Amino acid sequence: MTEKVLSAGAQKIQDTLLAKGFQCRVMELEKSTRSAAEAAQAVGCHIAQIVKSLVFRGKTTQKAYLVVVSGANRVNEKKLSETVGETVKMADADFVRKTTGFVIGGVPPMGHTMLLETLIDTDLLKHEKIWAAAGTPNALFCLTPEELAAMTGGRVVSIT
Repeated sequence: MTEKVLSAGAQKIQDTLLAKGFQCRVMELEKSTRSAAEAAQAVGCHIAQIVKSLVFRGKTTQKAYLVVVSGANRVNEKKLSETVGETVKMADADFVRKTTGFVIGGVPPMGHTMLLETLIDTDLLKHEKIWAAAGTPNALFCLTPEELAAMTGGRVVSIT
């Protein structure tokens, strides 16, 4: 059986994972994995095991914050603002692409255009395995919460 060739965006994430010493394997599916519900259905896991990579923008500094949150949760923007020390709002598609190099629905937790301060939802630590986007709206990879923390350098916080 031959392995399917990955698209450029998914291959970039696979290469980044391997270069950083992670053995995670990127899978590119025929189905969309753009939403947490679609991703969970595609890989047969609970929605809480999906890592949503969301970009927020600081109102004062215009700084990008990457928030990786369980697919079952919504980010509490007030709590997030208190955590980062400035008012934040969800970033628009252009800002997301500029700061990460990826489109919404395919933003991975690492491998971005810019170094982003990353915050990790405490609920992701409850799972043995989790799934994150891998550069396109139909690519993802399986990892552990410990790998997520290591690859992002993120700070684990309660933001839901």
